[in-house]
Amino acid sequence: MTIIAAADGSALGNPGPNGWAWYIDDDNWAAGGSPHGTNNQGELQAVLELLLATAGTDEKVLIHCDSRYVIDSVTKWMPGWKRRGWRKSDGGPVLNRDLLEGIDEAIRGRDVEFSWVKGHAGHPLNEAADERANAAAKAYQQKQEPRRGPGFASASDGGAALAGAMVLEADSGAQERRVAEPVEAPMPASSPPLWAEASDLLDGLSDPSDSAAHAASAPVEVQLSLSAAEHARLRDRADAQGITLEEALRRLI
Repeated sequence: MTIIAAADGSALGNPGPNGWAWYIDDDNWAAGGSPHGTNNQGELQAVLELLLATAGTDEKVLIHCDSRYVIDSVTKWMPGWKRRGWRKSDGGPVLNRDLLEGIDEAIRGRDVEFSWVKGHAGHPLNEAADERANAAAKAYQQKQEPRRGPGFASASDGGAALAGAMVLEADSGAQERRVAEPVEAPMPASSPPLWAEASDLLDGLSDPSDSAAHAASAPVEVQLSLSAAEHARLRDRADAQGITLEEALRRLI
């Protein structure tokens, strides 16, 4: 069995509020975005989120894209970029490296095929993905929560479809354990969204000691390592709520 999907991105202003979406059918799709990003970032994020959502399956994945940049980046250019330490042939840094690294990791050991389709030409899956990506970008433009979609219904509990936000939670013994918050779990309107999407225009983390100085008199320091994709999702969760990255982490713990 082959999972056939379309992945698409959108940006209003490019850069500006952006959106991403992947679509299999009306029961299996997802969308999101960020307050500030590019169309290419939306396109790459859509592919990454599709791969994460379907990670719990053994089926081949056929991804229809209208972006030659995405297809060529993953299938042609990425091996050379990796050999050169994520540098282009002219020596310049590869753009959107965090998303590309996430795709490289998510695609490893899987049967994934890309197919180019012409955008806005009536391809049903591409049109559905484009519509949802554009709607997500408009939602961020209007500072509203986008329609996230039902996700991938066939994903197993152990699959990466649960990879909404990965955090470290300190227990009473001061030990750390990694927990996954399901993307599709319903949340009260006042709670932060579980699915935050990436924009690699905002690089670097603030020093956690800046926030710790204002915490309790005897703060407990918690350190964690995030993948590039996890870092980007957490940062955009914070951006969407207008809070710092550290505050977003505290709300999750």
